Amino acid sequence: MTWPQIYDPLGNWILSTLVASIPVLTLFFVLVVLKARVWVSALCGMLAAVLLAMFVFKMPLPLVAGAAGHGFIFGMLRIAWVIIASIFLYNIAVQTGQFQVMKDSIAGLSGDKRLQLVLIAFCFGAFLEGTGGGGAPVAIAGAFLIGLGFQPFQAAVLCLVANTAPVAWGGVGNPIRTLAGVTGLPEFQFSAMTGRILPIMSFILPLWLVRSMVGWKETLQVWPALFMSGLSFAAMQFYWSNFQESGLVDIVAAIFSLLVMVAFLKFWKPSEVIPVSENLPERHHHHTVGEVLKGWSPFIIASILIFVTGLPAVQKYLTFDALKTPMPALHNAVLKMPPVAPKPTPEDATVNLNILNLPGTAVFLGGFIAALLAGMPLSKTFRIFGRTFVEMIPSLAAISFMVGLAYVTRYSGMDTVLGLSMTGTGKLYPFFGTMLGWLGVALTGTDAGSNALFGNLQKVTAEQLNLSPILMGAANSAGGVMGKMIDAQSIVVSSAATQQHGNEAAIFKAVFWHSLVLASLVGLIVMFYAYVVPWLIPG
Repeated sequence: MTWPQIYDPLGNWILSTLVASIPVLTLFFVLVVLKARVWVSALCGMLAAVLLAMFVFKMPLPLVAGAAGHGFIFGMLRIAWVIIASIFLYNIAVQTGQFQVMKDSIAGLSGDKRLQLVLIAFCFGAFLEGTGGGGAPVAIAGAFLIGLGFQPFQAAVLCLVANTAPVAWGGVGNPIRTLAGVTGLPEFQFSAMTGRILPIMSFILPLWLVRSMVGWKETLQVWPALFMSGLSFAAMQFYWSNFQESGLVDIVAAIFSLLVMVAFLKFWKPSEVIPVSENLPERHHHHTVGEVLKGWSPFIIASILIFVTGLPAVQKYLTFDALKTPMPALHNAVLKMPPVAPKPTPEDATVNLNILNLPGTAVFLGGFIAALLAGMPLSKTFRIFGRTFVEMIPSLAAISFMVGLAYVTRYSGMDTVLGLSMTGTGKLYPFFGTMLGWLGVALTGTDAGSNALFGNLQKVTAEQLNLSPILMGAANSAGGVMGKMIDAQSIVVSSAATQQHGNEAAIFKAVFWHSLVLASLVGLIVMFYAYVVPWLIPG
C-alpha cells in the first residue's frame, strides 16, 4: 500500500498551513502557557499530530503508527543515548576527581567567567559538535560550566546559544552531505557557500555569548579575547570549508581557535577579572602537564573515539546492514509529491539498530575506559551508570514523544505544508528561504533533518525564481543552525544535562529571541549574496 502526501488538504493554502502548525503550537502552548512538564507537552503535541494526520491529511492509521514508532526508536538511539552517555561521562569525571583538575586547568588559563564561557561553550562545544553532535555539545559543555560554578539555568541557555554556527558541519559534515544527497548538487559547492555565510556569525558569536551574560561594559573589557576567538574560528571555518573537504570543518576550526586562545591568554589578561561567583575566593591550583592530561582524559578519550568512529574509513567496519530493517507498514509507503520531489518518490523509513557507530557509544566507552584507568571498581561504575539512567527517565519520555511528533508531521507532509507557505514570497525568498531552514531545524531537531526535508524544495523554488540553488541550499543549512537552540529536543537535552527539569518553558523563552534575531541576520546575509554580490556564489 502506498499513500501520496497531500500538501493542501483543505483546498486553501492559508487554512492548510494553519492546521499543519497546530501540533507545534500545541506543544509550545502546553509548555509555555500552561507550564506543564516537557514530556506532557510533547505528548499533547504528538497526539494532535496523530489526529490531524489521520482525519485531515487522510494518512492511514498503520502509516501513522509506523511514523510514531520510527520516531520513538530514532529518539532513543540517536538522541537519548548520547545524553545518557554524556552525563555518565561527566559523573565519572566528578567521582574520580578528574573534573576538579579540568576546572583548575581552565582557571589556570583564566579565572574570568567571560573567557571560561568562550573556551568551553564556544571552542570546546564546537569541537564536540564537529566530532559527533547529537546533543553532546550542549550536554557536556553545560555540565562543564556548572562544574565551574555557573548557575544551571544560565549554563543551559548559554550552551544552546553557543551551539549554532558550527552545526552546519556537525557530525563530521553530515548536514552538508545530506544536502548534497537530496539535491544531487556538488557537496563542495554547498560547503563553500555555507562557509561564506556562517563565518560572519562565528565571528560575532563570542561577543553575542558574553553580552548575553553580562552588560556592555563588562563585555568590552574582554573584547580582545572575543575578537581573537571569533576571528580565529571564523577564518579557519572559511578556509577549510572553501579549500578543503567538508567533514573536518568544525573540528579543525575548533582546535585552531582553542590553540590561539591558549597562546593569547598567556600574555593578555583582562584589566578586571570577574569570577564565576563573587562569594568564592579565586583559587589557583597548579598541575603538571601529565596531571592536566590525566584530568582531561575522560573527554580526550571520548573525543578521540567520536572522531575516529566518525571517519568514513572506520564507519564501514562499524556498519552492519543486517541491523538495518525497514519500518513495518511505513518503509516506501509514503510518496513525496511535486513540487517537493520531481515525481512521486517513495519515502525511506529504515530503522538502524546499530549502536556501535553512534556518538553516544563512543562517549559511553570514553567514560567506561576513564573509570578503569582511574581504578574505579566495576561495581561502582555500573552503579553510576544506573543512577544516571534513572535520573534521565523523564527526559527519555520527553524525547520519545518529541521525536514521535516530528516523525508524524514529517511523514504526513505537515512539515512540507509549512515550508511551501514560504515559497510564494517572490523577491524576498532568499530571506524567507533561510527562515525555512530555521523552521525545519526547529521542527526536526537536526540541521541534517531540515536539509533532508526542505533541500530539494529549496532547489526547485530557487530555479523557478532565477536564484542559485547552491545559495538557497546553503541558506537552508545556515539558517537552520539558528533553529537548533529552540527545537524541543535541544531544550530537553539542555534541561536534562543541567538538572533543570521543569524549567524547559523558561529556557525556551530565554533563547527564542536569540534564535529569531540570529536567523534573521543570516537571512539578510543571504539576501546580500543573492542581489548584491551574486558573483561570490560558487558555481
